[in-house]
Amino acid sequence: MTRDYSQFLPNGGAASEQPKRTVLDILGWQSYFAQQTDLEVLAATPPVRVVEVHRNGLQVRGDGVDALVPPGPDATVGDWLLYDAELPSRSAVLERKSLFKRRAAGHDRSIQMIAANVDTAFVVTSCNNDFNVARLERFLALAFEADVTPVILLTKADLCEDTEPFVIEAQRISDRVPVVLLNAKSEEPLAKLADWCAPGQTIAFLGTSGVGKSTLVNALFGSEQAATGAIREEDARGRHTTTRRQLHFTDDGLAVLDTPGMRELQLAEAGDGLADLFADVVELAGQCKFRDCAHESEPGCAVQAAIATGTLDAARLERWRKLEAEERHNTASLAEKRAYDKNFGKMIKTVTKAHKGRKGRR
Repeated sequence: MTRDYSQFLPNGGAASEQPKRTVLDILGWQSYFAQQTDLEVLAATPPVRVVEVHRNGLQVRGDGVDALVPPGPDATVGDWLLYDAELPSRSAVLERKSLFKRRAAGHDRSIQMIAANVDTAFVVTSCNNDFNVARLERFLALAFEADVTPVILLTKADLCEDTEPFVIEAQRISDRVPVVLLNAKSEEPLAKLADWCAPGQTIAFLGTSGVGKSTLVNALFGSEQAATGAIREEDARGRHTTTRRQLHFTDDGLAVLDTPGMRELQLAEAGDGLADLFADVVELAGQCKFRDCAHESEPGCAVQAAIATGTLDAARLERWRKLEAEERHNTASLAEKRAYDKNFGKMIKTVTKAHKGRKGRR
């Protein structure tokens, strides 16, 4: 008997211009994931995608599969697993195209995974008091580090008398990041975001509460997929209408991730992302006379020279310094904890082995 493996090939393996979209196509299955294993393995352990993360496990969906995988796989929303129906907790996680992560909130020295296998990150902010350049830079550094294409979305344009200052400030952050101004409650999102919302793509909306992330999700679907809420007029802050990260899927195969608002976003292990975001500052720093230049009052400092001529904004330099110091501290702190955990684990194994040896001699 010849098995049909076409379901595991992107677009069902069809060669026509408009191939029939399979369940896996709609979930975002791509050749990047298919080439990590072979068809026999895929037939035995079919691919499924994590669509929600619960305290008691991972909600996954695939072709004929809609199940809760018990704790076991180290995965997050957007991950692809090879589903083991007999032992779901042993399901393997496929290598990721991208991964959003941050230092966990609070005093816990650990990394929190936010989402995996995202193609485009829409960093959302409003044309009101929520707009904050430093906060936008954090989200953008996160996207660059994750190797995800970032786009800044300026919402609530219909409620702002003069949107130009917001657009100009956003465009100054990085010449690598497009800036899109729109009214999330209109038909504009469908037209203005079309270039990034092709079938088979996965997009994520990142930002604080009340900026219109859930409204944008609903605009792309043309229906109420995510709950929305009003903001407080005095400070433009919103409530958490989205309480967990969840993937939604359009009929033509666009995966849309809505996330709860994040006001605490501690960067860790994001050095490359910061270097990409502040490429202008990094390039200038490399031109300084002294390799250990602190960019303060040292002779031959290219950074201070750029500030003096107006080429570089002093406030941008200070934001870079702050994020660099935070990232170094958090990364070092995580490394220390990992080393401690590793040494503690070795000690436990040694003590256990010695205890077993004493019991064996009795």
